[in-house]
Amino acid sequence: MSEKATAVQKAQEPKEQTALKLVEPETLLERINRMHDAIAQRAFELFAGSGWNLGRELDDWFKAEAELLHPVHLEVAESDDSVHVEAEVPGFDAKDLEVSVEPRRLTISGKKQSTEESKKGKTIYKEQCSNQILRVVDLPAEVDKAKVTATLKNGMLSLALPKAAAAKAGAAKVEVKAA
Repeated sequence: MSEKATAVQKAQEPKEQTALKLVEPETLLERINRMHDAIAQRAFELFAGSGWNLGRELDDWFKAEAELLHPVHLEVAESDDSVHVEAEVPGFDAKDLEVSVEPRRLTISGKKQSTEESKKGKTIYKEQCSNQILRVVDLPAEVDKAKVTATLKNGMLSLALPKAAAAKAGAAKVEVKAA
């Protein structure tokens, strides 16, 4: 996978642009595995906290997922020559997001952490917050991953994924002849 796609975050001023991180699927797979391990750990904690009651493992897993991952709402539209994806990623900057494109799959992931600390007298108040997103989408057509563009503006990630030449041509019509 030596081909690299380009992506740009458009800032408020049209002259200022920041690169959006596009990653190879292998790198993203490592991140997905780490997320899976974190969810499994949290699900186990929920299971142990409920007194080791069997039969609710799936509920514990879904609760752990809901605590650790936040949904990414998106809209996918297909035209004759491309696929367009609009994803809601409020609060995330370009540096927090990773986008991976395969010929028929799009993966959007992101992680941001914030820490606030205040001191009143001898007491220190410290809060930490972590927010993660992950969305894997099967695309309706094969895309040319080298020509993908992405922009991030006001919490909306817009991706333009041009279709590959084979997908643009469509199915070839074959005439059937009697033998």
